[in-house]
Amino acid sequence: MIVAHEVNFDGLIGPSHNYGGLSDGNLASAANAGDIANPREAALQGLEKMRMLVNSGLIQGVLPPLPRPNFDLLVSAGFSGSDSNIIERAAKTAPRLLKAAYSASSMWTANAATVSPSPDTTDGRLHFTTANLSTMLHRSQEHPDTTATLISIFSDDAYFSVHGALPMHADFSDEGAANHVRLCADHGGAGVELFVYGREAGESTVGYPARQTRLASESVARAHTLDLDRTVFARQSRAAIDAGAFHNDVVCVGALDTLFFHELAFEDTNRTLEQVRKASNGLFELKPVMVPSADVPIEDAIRAYLFNSQLLQLPGEDRLVLIAPTETEEIDSTRRYCESLIQGNGPIGKVMFADVRQSMRNGGGPACLRLRVVMTEDEIDACHQGVLLDNDTIDALQAVVRKTYRDSLAPGDLADPKFADECRVAREALLEVLDLEALA
Repeated sequence: MIVAHEVNFDGLIGPSHNYGGLSDGNLASAANAGDIANPREAALQGLEKMRMLVNSGLIQGVLPPLPRPNFDLLVSAGFSGSDSNIIERAAKTAPRLLKAAYSASSMWTANAATVSPSPDTTDGRLHFTTANLSTMLHRSQEHPDTTATLISIFSDDAYFSVHGALPMHADFSDEGAANHVRLCADHGGAGVELFVYGREAGESTVGYPARQTRLASESVARAHTLDLDRTVFARQSRAAIDAGAFHNDVVCVGALDTLFFHELAFEDTNRTLEQVRKASNGLFELKPVMVPSADVPIEDAIRAYLFNSQLLQLPGEDRLVLIAPTETEEIDSTRRYCESLIQGNGPIGKVMFADVRQSMRNGGGPACLRLRVVMTEDEIDACHQGVLLDNDTIDALQAVVRKTYRDSLAPGDLADPKFADECRVAREALLEVLDLEALA
């Protein structure tokens, strides 16, 4: 069997990290809107999570922040003149649009793209489709720069195929890997790809927006040349969406042959599990771990981001390890569940906690911050090496963050034209460390 590794590409939190409250249906984002953020602390927390995985023996990558503010967005809205004039006028007449132009939400790379590894694709290449993120304005601007970043890192057409975003229409609403799980016996073997959607194309819903459509998921699967016999499309439950699970990864995470999910994750849990078992067709025996509402109410699961954790196979560990946010340890029901989880004999044997509070306050936990990319050793060698981290590179990135990021940022600070220059200088310094200056 081909040797392959799950490489986690985390988003490096950008210097414009702020609590703009732009995401409808994201309860944490709404609750903290207008608060003072600490971009420096946020980026350092994210880098320390990456360091923890590097020191655990895993291959860890990073994706740089996108250029902010996005002047193209502001110009398309009719603003003109010098950069300073654009920012000053936007701050006075369209402050919410300015917040969108400064959004650092690309740090949540689980939304960057959907990824299908080469063992699953009929053309034998590793496929990416950049998410259009069309539901939310501040996110819908990301895909051109995200695509450019992915092409810069995965440029060898012999190994990689990077697809642009789907059409920017509600019927094609696509939120990336946050609604996608790959299950397998071994990373290098064929697997089952589970796509989770919240609505059909053309379907209108009441309540919080269902951000992923079935048409979008099916379109990605076709583009990735997947074997549809090993592809499952399952509907996310409306109860989960209305409780604040704006993406499926807020209530479900999977790794290898294990699917860890809340009782309310899927509209029809039994049917979803039956479909996965049928699609696996002897490749692996599914190990479902369902958390009952009686043990962890859906509200607690979402507040703690229990499922927005990284589920990993660490070297030397027989059972999987859950990398959960510290909030999971602080909420009684989720802490008790984690304690019982590791005391049992199930597939998850250890829980490690990561402090990503700055991200959590904007509605994103450890799993939001990473894009899982299963890669063969040849594919790892073929990608851009500058984004594969070791402790020295993490130290260099942290040095840039400490030098160039603010330790306090309020949404009102975005009106300062000098801040745009600070963001540019910071990003260019980060790109230099990663040998990605061409993206500047």
